[in-house]
Amino acid sequence: MAKVKFRDYYEVLGVKRDASQDEVRKAFRKLARTHHPDVAKDKSTAEEKFKEINEAYEVLGDADKRKKYDQLGEHWKHAGDYGGGGGGGGAGGFWPGAGDEDQGGNYHFEGTGFSDFFENFFGSRASRGGFTAHGPGGAKSKVPRRGRDIESEILVTLDEAMNGSERSLVIQTRDRSAERKTVTIRIPKGITEGQLIRAAGLGEPGQAGGTAGDLFLKVRMERHPDFRVEEHDLYYDLRLAPWEAVLGATVPVRTPHGETKIKIPAGAEAGTEFRLGGKGLPKGKSGGFGDLFAVVQVVMPASVTDEERQQWQALAEISKFNPR
Repeated sequence: MAKVKFRDYYEVLGVKRDASQDEVRKAFRKLARTHHPDVAKDKSTAEEKFKEINEAYEVLGDADKRKKYDQLGEHWKHAGDYGGGGGGGGAGGFWPGAGDEDQGGNYHFEGTGFSDFFENFFGSRASRGGFTAHGPGGAKSKVPRRGRDIESEILVTLDEAMNGSERSLVIQTRDRSAERKTVTIRIPKGITEGQLIRAAGLGEPGQAGGTAGDLFLKVRMERHPDFRVEEHDLYYDLRLAPWEAVLGATVPVRTPHGETKIKIPAGAEAGTEFRLGGKGLPKGKSGGFGDLFAVVQVVMPASVTDEERQQWQALAEISKFNPR
């Protein structure tokens, strides 16, 4: 098959290879707030750039995926083209899982929201159910047998989980021996992380007239710069200035249902959660919506003027508050 261009996810996020998980998370959120299509200045390139950032965080933000990715080890210096077929290819022929029939690598997808590199490294696999198209020794069987199911991952946006959507997907074997098949996949409203979308008959072909297997797409929720998704609930970091936390305030909060306001009582502490009922994601067939939890974060100014410093100093001298 055609070679796949290596992606340096550390470079995408602008972090060192020994960066902590917290540093990786902070780098992603900073970039996401700049390049998310809702807020980006250059709308023409925002979607593709945000997908690249999201994919990098999907890997580096997950300890298991990051470990597998880092197994490339010495081949970092050969960050060129990698083959995804059975003997590997590219730098030293190294490709974890290459040629492992049960773990897949047999199918190539377009339209899942992930790059070819991700698809090759973390992508499709055949299930152990059903049968391959040939019997022992490669001989075709005369007994009708169902084809094996195949599985891959699909990146679903918050908007798609909120409203549902349809997505065009292109499927082809990695060795390009079969024609490209374009199908429409329906993403149901209210879908959640880890859920499987089943597309009947899109798996491996059957044998001797047997039915084809199915395609299962495992949902990965696209990371959002403002919200963390837990099932149908959303968590939002409510950033407050120190004086807002001390004196109380009424502050705006973005939700998928539109902007609303929260009244913050005086003396709000970091970590305090405010629940906005029904402002989360739809619950699918069961109806209704999850909740949104606004979690207080007290944010200090990055710098202060001389006048502000004098005011803070005056407050420090008259305050009887002792946090220790």
